[in-house]
Amino acid sequence: MKTALWVAHVTVTDDDSYAKYAALATGAIADHGGVFLARGGAYETLEGPDRPRNVVARFPSMQAAHDCYYSDAYQEALGHAKGAAQRELSIIEEL
Repeated sequence: MKTALWVAHVTVTDDDSYAKYAALATGAIADHGGVFLARGGAYETLEGPDRPRNVVARFPSMQAAHDCYYSDAYQEALGHAKGAAQRELSIIEEL
């Protein structure tokens, strides 16, 4: 089974609310076998909107990544991110 990546590009507009999201999301991601490969850190935007927070997490499968996003725990976390950030999030199957 192929692994999958969550790739998120984020501009945080409310640090306190987004910190609540991050704390809850970390547990939800781990519960679905997700492991962070990049979380913040140095970056260079070559094309598209500049988002200073970039996150990559690996999941055991596309299904695990999908299930994580739609899980009750992640949706609860996401409630803190809405209105606290501009985000793009994709699930990408690894080769």
